Amino acid sequence: MDFYVTSKEATQASQGDDSSMSTKTAQSTVTCMYQIYLGGHWRTVTAVWNKNMMNHSLNIFVDSIESNHRHHCRIDLAPWHFWGKKSYKTFEVDGLQVDVYWDLRSARFSGSPEPYSDFYVAMICEEEVGLLIGDMESKVYKRTKSHPCAADAHMFFKKEHVIGKKSFTTKVKFEKHRKDYDILVESSTSGANDPEMCITIDGVVQIHITNLQWKFRGNQTVLVHKQPIEVFWDVHAWLFLSPGSNHGSFSFKPGQTKSESDKEDDSQDGTKENNDSSISKHHSPCISSSTTHCCLFLYAWKIE
Repeated sequence: MDFYVTSKEATQASQGDDSSMSTKTAQSTVTCMYQIYLGGHWRTVTAVWNKNMMNHSLNIFVDSIESNHRHHCRIDLAPWHFWGKKSYKTFEVDGLQVDVYWDLRSARFSGSPEPYSDFYVAMICEEEVGLLIGDMESKVYKRTKSHPCAADAHMFFKKEHVIGKKSFTTKVKFEKHRKDYDILVESSTSGANDPEMCITIDGVVQIHITNLQWKFRGNQTVLVHKQPIEVFWDVHAWLFLSPGSNHGSFSFKPGQTKSESDKEDDSQDGTKENNDSSISKHHSPCISSSTTHCCLFLYAWKIE
């Protein structure tokens, strides 16, 4: 079963807080959306990392399968709350007890509100780890005495708001079993020279736009580690609006390699042969696709 950012949830998330934000209220924000198998059902979980001058927090939302309600758990990560950087909370999801364990005492950050290593956040239901964020897997199982879920959770959407002057960076894992990609957007939109922009992925300049005033919107497919990635950009606000009044927008959508396309064709053939099965995809833990991709939306707020 594949999940795409053209879904209703992803569309709402990509548009949800952009219209009202300006640099007066802007904060570094990372939103990640996952499909996880929890309590016998596939569910959408949204993790929102926020950081500004006063607060640093993680908000976890779990969509109900019984109503339009979103169950919520908040974790405060402010530096003066060191006692709360390793703890747990319990909340209820459709009548199920869900425990959230976290350890961010040694978490490493690189300008983003989301840490990139030496941490974990785990959601556990009925002694199964439905979602594990971070890279300290063994410590989760040792601490909670739980076991892995029968189906892997996977991230299918990431959105990040970044504030900067000339350069904007982020990391994204386009596929669960691949490494993180480092993405850098650099721009020069003031001064005597014509405006230009470079988009670098894993240290290689993939897109270089000169005369940006005429090419402020566009798209291009690049090949990174044999993986096609479709890149869209719209930086009209950088060039024609007052600094900080709106953001430049970027999206990075991975395409399928030939081997993945062949596997999908085989999978569809198998599905046709078994379309009389009575197993519900909503309940079965065996529908997670190994080729599910994650799409990235980057909103770059340029300040002078």
